[in-house]
Amino acid sequence: MKLIRTIALGALLALVPACGAAPERPPEQAPFRVITHAMGETAIPAEPKRVVALDQSFVDAVLSLETEVVGYTTYRAITDGLPDYLGPLAETHADEAVSVGKLEEPSLEQIAALEPDLIVSAKVRHEALYGQLSRIAPTVFSETTGAIWKDNLRLMGQALGKEELAEARIAEYEQRAAAIGRDIAAANGGALPTISVVRFAGEDTVRLYGEKSYSGVVLSDVGFPRPEGQPTSDAIAVDIAQENILDLDADHIFIATYPDATTDGPKAQFLANPLWSRLTGVQHEVSDLTWMSAVGLQGAHAMLDDVARIFSVPPSRP
Repeated sequence: MKLIRTIALGALLALVPACGAAPERPPEQAPFRVITHAMGETAIPAEPKRVVALDQSFVDAVLSLETEVVGYTTYRAITDGLPDYLGPLAETHADEAVSVGKLEEPSLEQIAALEPDLIVSAKVRHEALYGQLSRIAPTVFSETTGAIWKDNLRLMGQALGKEELAEARIAEYEQRAAAIGRDIAAANGGALPTISVVRFAGEDTVRLYGEKSYSGVVLSDVGFPRPEGQPTSDAIAVDIAQENILDLDADHIFIATYPDATTDGPKAQFLANPLWSRLTGVQHEVSDLTWMSAVGLQGAHAMLDDVARIFSVPPSRP
């Protein structure tokens, strides 16, 4: 009998630690995405539904991927709401978006108040704020903006879990650009005319933009060649002095003007220079906002709208 009691007591004591122990924790859920980007690696716990985009190119990218933008920054000509070239996408996916300050000085308090689940920008824009932004929400930065806008759209596709949609949007755009190029060539004896892109940027600055610029990428996708020897092959843009005005010449010259009073004087001086009258190309004034500042997919489509209109070919909208 004593042996039976001893066995029973031992069995009871063996059960006590199990009964008194804390319940096992469920395994931690894997993050929705882990993104490698310009500032390192960021885990995004769940599919983002509320995004603060601190650069207009990322507003464009996030909207193009049919995701809600709740906050944005203002920049130069973009000071009163989101730009018109974003069209129905802004109406659908940014109808309640608000400014969180200037591009150069976004407000951390305003960003936090929006309770975003993702913040996106570029290292070249907000490197100094990355640590503070990351404490508000998962934060993903590209290296820069501009000519790499397609790669930045793909980066947003990864962060939002919409990689396939990003690739589809890029393919649609490239097919559209190529179709416009074919139609222009067909109307031009089988070859595309040469082009130049010129910007009056204020403070005596006149720039000739090359193929590695944002607008240069779009026009290259159409298929436009540059005049032989034009000094833009290895640079986003080169500054042009008045004595070098003839470097701007091409069959067609697209001219953008930064909307600021400091631009008026230098532009007037260039246009009054006798060398300007010697330019043989057809000159077209285009929007500085879309051709220079947009640096995104919807801005690129707006550029293609302009090109199709200028050359009187079908817009080939997807």
